[in-house]
Amino acid sequence: MADRYSPTVRRRRLSAELKRLREESKLTAEQVGERLGWSRGRLTNMELNKWKRPDPVIVRALANLYGCTSEVTEALVTLARQSREKGWWTRYDDVLTDAYVGFEAEASSISTYQSMVVHGLLQTPEYAAASARAGQSRSPHIIERIVQARQERQEILDREDAPKLWCVLDEAVLHRPAGGKEVMRDQIRRLLDVVEREENIKIQMLPLDQGLHQGTAGSFTILDFPESMDPSIVYIEVRTDGLYLDEQDEVEVHRDAWDDIRMRAMHPDATAERMALILKKYE
Repeated sequence: MADRYSPTVRRRRLSAELKRLREESKLTAEQVGERLGWSRGRLTNMELNKWKRPDPVIVRALANLYGCTSEVTEALVTLARQSREKGWWTRYDDVLTDAYVGFEAEASSISTYQSMVVHGLLQTPEYAAASARAGQSRSPHIIERIVQARQERQEILDREDAPKLWCVLDEAVLHRPAGGKEVMRDQIRRLLDVVEREENIKIQMLPLDQGLHQGTAGSFTILDFPESMDPSIVYIEVRTDGLYLDEQDEVEVHRDAWDDIRMRAMHPDATAERMALILKKYE
């Protein structure tokens, strides 16, 4: 289990492994509950990754019940211990209310369509503050915390193993004022600077004249991971906790939509030219 993986990814992997091992042992969740004296839904919650701090003692009990070898058992117990560690984002659990940042931090590829705002990994602090005021809170303290968390989140793009970020922005995003002309001017300049300097970041614009398309249902992000045992995730932000889709058919539907959107979008070079024109609107 490589050290680069966050507790978020490890917990999901542990849940998947425990479910796989139970199924291989031909035991139902009810049978496991009866043998260990557990309530009906306890194991189900574990297998659905609805736990925050896996207990190594419990994981060992399950491994023994499933007839795992000592090597597999110790690997699972180690994974459980690693899953109990805290990522940097737990310092912001007052403003980061779901697991997305943990998954994003370990993705090898981030493909995202944004119809309303600039993606969080590309926002300036001032734009992030304006976005927070519009969507979450008017409390100065909370807004400051959101901006701090977003800036720390952006550090993944500077790592040696930085993920590839491919972002398609609806053109309306840059015509929609956020925090005034100066904020928008600096934000567009940031986008232009990023596409010029960063090889791992690609930005395309979906022009307004494209009309209706497969992104009409709203923004979404596809996260792919370096290890095949970690399936891709589609993340859709909602007002409460985000919506996560990892069933293969659900991911493929969104990947088809993503392919349609990026094919309709302008080439990155043409996108930079269009952004430069829009920038004049705010000067």
